[in-house]
Amino acid sequence: MKMQKFKFYALKLSGIMILIFILQLVFSKSGFTELFLLDGNSWAQPWRFLTAIFLHGNIVHLLYNIFALALFGSILEQLIGANKFLRIFLISGILANLISINFYPNSLGASGAIFGIIGALVVIRPWMFVWAFGLPMPMLIAGILWAIGDVIGIFVPDEIGNIAHLSGMFFGLIFGLLYKERRRKIYNKIIVDEKSIRKWEKGFMR
Repeated sequence: MKMQKFKFYALKLSGIMILIFILQLVFSKSGFTELFLLDGNSWAQPWRFLTAIFLHGNIVHLLYNIFALALFGSILEQLIGANKFLRIFLISGILANLISINFYPNSLGASGAIFGIIGALVVIRPWMFVWAFGLPMPMLIAGILWAIGDVIGIFVPDEIGNIAHLSGMFFGLIFGLLYKERRRKIYNKIIVDEKSIRKWEKGFMR
């Protein structure tokens, strides 16, 4: 099975978000952010479903997202390959935006896409330990707790896009199931070359 080259997509995406945030600050008075965020104009300007992923409301919002993206995204990219990782990030983010636009007057940020990554990891590596809520815990438990927090957040007014988080995680779970099953089929199809094994035994097992 050919291993795909690690392309550091999670770090590159984080870098793009930092550059775009700088543009948001520099052109804040010219309405740069308003041109690309998710709002009522998005149905007529569908590129907003993508561009809103790369916008952030403030520096704290940006730092939280790029930290999670760099960490969990790099892990997922290592496990399933760069192209599949990028597919999960973009599709989960866009689909989460398609859902959240029906609940919020406007929104922006990569949280839906990042929760797609988290959802995929919950399925692919459920017992991988991560640091969450100030404690080390399995990815599965962390994912459940994050989901519960977002469900509660729906009923408690705040400025967090809880529905976008849950939507992104849902699509990430689906991607995780899909890629986990494919990985299993690939491993089951690996054929051991008996001649190569015999040659190796003669060379190293004398």
